[in-house]
Amino acid sequence: LLERERLEWQVGELDKLAVKPGEWAEITNEHSRLSHAASLIEGAQEALNVLSEAEQPILSQLSSLNQKLSRLAGVDAALQAVLDCMEPARIQLQEAVYALNTYVDKVELDPDRLAQVDARMDAIHSTARKFRVTPEELPEEHATLKTRLQQLADASDVEGLRKQEDKAKVVYMAAAQKLSATRAQAAQRLSSQVSEAMQELSMSGGRFVVALNPCEPAVYGCEQVEFLVAGHAGVVPRPLAKVASGGELARISLAISVITANATTVPTLIFDEVDTGIGGGVAEVVGRLLKRLGQSRQVLCVTHLPQVASQANQHFQVAKGTTDGGKTVSRIDVLDNKARVEEVARMLGGIEITETTRKHARELLAS
Repeated sequence: LLERERLEWQVGELDKLAVKPGEWAEITNEHSRLSHAASLIEGAQEALNVLSEAEQPILSQLSSLNQKLSRLAGVDAALQAVLDCMEPARIQLQEAVYALNTYVDKVELDPDRLAQVDARMDAIHSTARKFRVTPEELPEEHATLKTRLQQLADASDVEGLRKQEDKAKVVYMAAAQKLSATRAQAAQRLSSQVSEAMQELSMSGGRFVVALNPCEPAVYGCEQVEFLVAGHAGVVPRPLAKVASGGELARISLAISVITANATTVPTLIFDEVDTGIGGGVAEVVGRLLKRLGQSRQVLCVTHLPQVASQANQHFQVAKGTTDGGKTVSRIDVLDNKARVEEVARMLGGIEITETTRKHARELLAS
């Protein structure tokens, strides 16, 4: 209550003063002009006299000189350049005379107005000191205090707040229900598509389920989304993070990434152990899925399978070696076409590489 009373008094004071944004700068400038009006008028009039009203004003002399040079330029064209420089000067002096005439007519000695401006400046300055701000900051301080007072008034209006809350709930529930319906459709579609992809990725009988668990209304809606997975037939789906191995997680992630590729904007995807526990035809499927995914973004994959490595656009070999000091270091080499054939052949046949494994490697790289 005390804060509200204090704010009401402060806002009332500032309402009566009614300082406008930018007013302090305006009246400060006006005060300077009014308090020096006599000097300003005298100086402007003196300039006018020299330029256009004396016995031999500068403007008249310059005009006469321009006319003479214009005649002489008809005799010697070299003087035209001088004339071209002087004519703009004459025009600018003429404009200065017009401006000075206007200024002299506008500025006047007005002691009454000066007294009014003095009083206004005193009132603003005194109030600013009372509120511990600069005169320029008074309008902003006024707005801040009014906002705070309104907030206190709104807070005391319990019935009004209840009505606002009820309206907000109606809007929220309408949006949340629409979101829930959209989620339900997307969850069913994603569950079906990922489960189908799992069969191709050596997870026969596996199921992927997008569960929508009801919860208290929150910023993300009225349900929490959870991914469940059953790695084999006859197993009840459980939370993905608790039941899937590293390799299974990688393959499920691959399936989700391929299915949602057009709906996301992630620029780079990284897969590790995606080939754990698979081989043969499944490995080839994984490689082709990764290649398809790589058409719309950058895909990095750590693999030991030639069927996967051969599908890449760029092949890096990670190897360990030792320095001259005997320290073990890891090295990454970019393989050219020839080195790539050798590496894929090594992945196919082990340490000893034959022409048969090289031929197979070339076939994989060409497929």
